[in-house]
Amino acid sequence: MTGALTHFWRRAVQTARLLIGVPDYGTYVEHMRRHHPERPVMSYADFFNERMQARYRSGGGRCC
Repeated sequence: MTGALTHFWRRAVQTARLLIGVPDYGTYVEHMRRHHPERPVMSYADFFNERMQARYRSGGGRCC
């Protein structure tokens, strides 16, 4: 039961972060290591900046 609860909690936290726009660096690192081991993994700062640029690049801001 503890394993199922832990899995649920991690998914709930990940979903909450996505809803408020916080990128999930841990998921990115895991994906890169599993599916693209030949590519370098970005640092957290580079990853965060890239995600923010992707989010707001096309005038996606909601102000006015």
